[in-house]
Amino acid sequence: MKITNGRLDTALWVPSPNFGPRPDTDDISLLVIHNISLPPGQYGSGCVQRFFCNQLDTAQHPYFETIADLQVSSHLFIERDGAITQFVSFDDRAWHAGQSQFCGRDNCNDYSIGIELEGTDTEPYTDAQYQQLAVVTECIRQHYRKITDERITGHEDIAPGRKTDPGPAFDWTRYRALLVTADGRPEEKK
Repeated sequence: MKITNGRLDTALWVPSPNFGPRPDTDDISLLVIHNISLPPGQYGSGCVQRFFCNQLDTAQHPYFETIADLQVSSHLFIERDGAITQFVSFDDRAWHAGQSQFCGRDNCNDYSIGIELEGTDTEPYTDAQYQQLAVVTECIRQHYRKITDERITGHEDIAPGRKTDPGPAFDWTRYRALLVTADGRPEEKK
């Protein structure tokens, strides 16, 4: 797995129109973990992909009318089976964080990479998702060296009170145990 020109070579490329230029491409320094499922709590529908590309059929489900006017995207989406779709180049600003702040700095979209996991706050994520997320995280950290362990966070942490994902079902300890240090050894548990 490698990144070339802002794209992950193992991901399916489905370009979203919902992105913009970063103020500083040398400032990619935060990784944000999210969750999404459309309709809520349903998996494998293809609706997340259509939503990120502004192609969601609002007649398909009543919930879709409530999000029809939103224009959002993430850089990556990891499905329950581990399949990865990329919507926005890492070198561009995806619209995933909204109003947000990390360590006193606003507008996290400007300097972050957003990864959406197919899921909900309360349903356990799959083994395939944890494995893929860990491998992808290592690839991203090798390419974007400013993303350190301390600069990996959840949407709930950068938008408290407004967002709750990836939620209590996400096992941060398990995820961090799967990550490796720069020399290839597993991280020490914290």
